[in-house]
Amino acid sequence: MADSSFDVVSKIDSMEVENAVNQARKEIEQRYDFKGVGADVSLSGEAILIKANTEERANAVLDVLQSKFIKRGLSLKALDTGEPFPSGKEYRVESKLKEGIDQPTAKKLNKLIRDEAPKTVKSQIQGDELRVSSKSRDDLQDTIALLKGADVDVALQFVNFR
Repeated sequence: MADSSFDVVSKIDSMEVENAVNQARKEIEQRYDFKGVGADVSLSGEAILIKANTEERANAVLDVLQSKFIKRGLSLKALDTGEPFPSGKEYRVESKLKEGIDQPTAKKLNKLIRDEAPKTVKSQIQGDELRVSSKSRDDLQDTIALLKGADVDVALQFVNFR
């Protein structure tokens, strides 16, 4: 029997991100506590820019955006959010979208699989994803459970299970 395998990836759905940003923008436009404070959230490529007239308001807009991310089923680990910084008369917060598993994280996951997963499980790094294979599908499911519980700073998805 051939080996079963799956891929560990870190991808985000760009349409869901766009929808979350649009919903946050609509809520900010309608909420009374954001009237006249210059609060805005915008998406440009792989970055989300939040603007407001005070640092507290900028953090409140960020909180609204994060709640929309959660409602849309997006992981907050995909957001790399910086601290509010003054820019002229307003405060800005920049959030970058993280996609793909970087090399140190992939090595950490690889070591975790080697140390704690069942012995039949093998893993290898392929670019910005990790291929995990084994003869036993049950061992692979145990490995998925292990990786879901792992403390990593990227959002993990498990695809191509065969």
